[in-house]
Amino acid sequence: MIKVLIVDDHKVVAEGFERLINESGEAQVVGKAHSAADCMNLLAKHQNADVLLLDISLPDGNGIDLCKNIKALYPELKIVMLTSYSEMSTIMRSLENGASGYIIKNAMIEEIIKGIRTVAAGGQFLCDEVDILMQKQENHPVRLTRREEELLRLIVGGHSNTEIADKMFLGYHTIKGYRKNIMLKLNAHNTAQLIKIAKEKNF
Repeated sequence: MIKVLIVDDHKVVAEGFERLINESGEAQVVGKAHSAADCMNLLAKHQNADVLLLDISLPDGNGIDLCKNIKALYPELKIVMLTSYSEMSTIMRSLENGASGYIIKNAMIEEIIKGIRTVAAGGQFLCDEVDILMQKQENHPVRLTRREEELLRLIVGGHSNTEIADKMFLGYHTIKGYRKNIMLKLNAHNTAQLIKIAKEKNF
């Protein structure tokens, strides 16, 4: 039986995956966490786990950076990114940081189980949607939505999240979410880097 850990900021989502995985008869969820900090505590308790299903969007960090840190501490643990993000830059960064698999959350449970089985055996697994993206858009440029481009221009202009929320008629937390997505897409770790990349790419 493959021992699985799940890290997802949505408790209901994590519980849903736990139930489906346990029902498969091939794997068993031995622990769950809902933040990066809780994830590290979980790993310390379950060092014999085989596979970690890791979300990218966490309340206290992002799973891509966390993946790299985890692999440094637990090189034998196989990590599968299980997320809603399907941008090429996000996928590539995850794989570069040590992920053995990448699955979009809308995948069928059979595909998720296959991914767990494949990486546990030492292979790499990409769900069908990601595999198609990798084949068709190998050198696809990063694309921002119109909203994201508008927000990025305001960031470059030196506006705070509160000012941007007022200008775009959106909630403060919505702006924070957009900002987080842009930083992931552009591989920026802070505002200064984000502005630099925006100017280089003429956003």
